[in-house]
Amino acid sequence: MTTATPVEHIRRWSDELTDIRRDLHAHPELGFEEHRTARLVCDQLSAASIEHHSGVGKTGIVAVIRGRSDLGGRRIGLRADMDALPMQEETDVAYRSRYDGRMHGCGHDGHTTMLLAAARYLSETRNFDGIAYMIFQPGEEGHAGAKAMIEDGLFERFPAERVYALHNWPALPPGRIGITPGPAMAAADRIEIVIDGRGGHGAHPHIAVDPVLVAGHIITAVQSIVSRNVSPLDTAVISLCSMQAGNPGAMSVIPAHARLVGTVRTFRPKTQDMIEQRLHELVGSIATAFGAHAEVKYERVYPPTINHDVDAEFVAEVAESLIGRDNVMRNLEPSMGAEDFSFMLQARPGAFARLGQGGAERGCFLHSSRYDFNDSVIPLGAGFLASLAEKAMPIT
Repeated sequence: MTTATPVEHIRRWSDELTDIRRDLHAHPELGFEEHRTARLVCDQLSAASIEHHSGVGKTGIVAVIRGRSDLGGRRIGLRADMDALPMQEETDVAYRSRYDGRMHGCGHDGHTTMLLAAARYLSETRNFDGIAYMIFQPGEEGHAGAKAMIEDGLFERFPAERVYALHNWPALPPGRIGITPGPAMAAADRIEIVIDGRGGHGAHPHIAVDPVLVAGHIITAVQSIVSRNVSPLDTAVISLCSMQAGNPGAMSVIPAHARLVGTVRTFRPKTQDMIEQRLHELVGSIATAFGAHAEVKYERVYPPTINHDVDAEFVAEVAESLIGRDNVMRNLEPSMGAEDFSFMLQARPGAFARLGQGGAERGCFLHSSRYDFNDSVIPLGAGFLASLAEKAMPIT
């Protein structure tokens, strides 16, 4: 039995883990295309003689680690996401992405490395009673990879009773862990508004029905939904992030069509329903008032990530046992960002924690073209994940 803490044990492999993380960073793969990443994960698991199963939810992998005993029959799942983002990297690090238009801009390379380290530690020590399932998930960035794994029989084949995940958080300094009881991340919905007008000459707008003008009024009016229909005690965001209309090379051509694309973020289903209804009402009536026609396509992509109270408390206690009470934020403010770990928390109780890595003070935010994972936090993140398994399934 090791006498070192999980963090101390894993810190011995820091150089090796940094190399793995940077290799993943240099070879980012998008959702459900993580073939090289999956091979690397499988190779690392095989090198540690860890049982694993690939092809779960397309490119997902589940490792199975049995404890020293199984008297209690307990089963715990630990999850990390593997995919990158379709964005251009603008860092100058030696291990920057080798591919144009693909980047690990959210730290999933670090998450994968931490779960690999936790798996290796648990396999070497087996200081727990039960089975730990290490879930390497594809397609978190908008592809609902968690849902795909669940639909592929994840929890039937690997019957975890509870499930936990850890995400890096640049707004927290290194050495800290945060947990949010209840709603932690927002639901993410996609909206698309298509406006049909009547094209014409820019010098004779009275003959046309200008969809650009209609789009401008819709953009302004939509912002009134949050300010005038959502309770000040509730939280919601509506952002229209893309507008397509006309041709920049044709300064005098009024287009016939315009298209707006954006996102809605909410925590409460009632608020989500209300916003969807108000969008349809506002968009349709504004277009009609200008003699145009508009339709809203509203797609519910991810549900809110809601931590279970018992598990949030458990996560905080485990974190405090590793880094002390002063370094654990038990009521970290919720984020309007979204996470498809929400699907797993709908299927099983558990919690989603956040690992401080710093960088926000330098403008290094998640999904930034200059983002990079902080390799120094790998041992803590991995040790924390391993401790969750050990504490949830103690040897009696």
